[in-house]
Amino acid sequence: MKRIALSLSLLVATVSIVFVACSKDNNDNPTTVKVRMTDAPFAADEVNVDIQQIRVNYNGDSVNGWANLTTNVGVYNLLGLQNGVDTLLAVGVIPTSTVKEIRFVLGTNNSIKIGGVVFPLTIPSGSESGLKLKINKQLNGNLDSLLIDFDAALSIHQTGNGDYQLKPVLKLK
Repeated sequence: MKRIALSLSLLVATVSIVFVACSKDNNDNPTTVKVRMTDAPFAADEVNVDIQQIRVNYNGDSVNGWANLTTNVGVYNLLGLQNGVDTLLAVGVIPTSTVKEIRFVLGTNNSIKIGGVVFPLTIPSGSESGLKLKINKQLNGNLDSLLIDFDAALSIHQTGNGDYQLKPVLKLK
């Protein structure tokens, strides 16, 4: 009889602990989020993208749900980020929640180098509203990393007059 009472007491205590732990509001605990970038192979010498700012939307609110991350501003050669190589673009602390969107605000120093010749790479609305990646990623705990695959092969398009445009294909890995 004592054994049953002890087992029942332990079961009630365990269920209580699990209930309290699971009912805690995760929005009170911030998460440090890191945004990293990688690329798949592409037949060019360089594909350079001028990244000025990384922003994340963590609650779907188009006004108050955005956070600017501390961004490593610079021109990144996407082709240097292949075969398991990635780079840290930005870090920031946001409420633990679900990341809804990542926005890459680009500068004007975007280019592609093919056969040793450098061409400007135009990006429709890239410097105004940014490159947008819609995701629905639940953050995990105190630290979470988001790896973005910037697929240059699917993103680069040559126009009829020989210019190059970047219509980005971004994927969360």
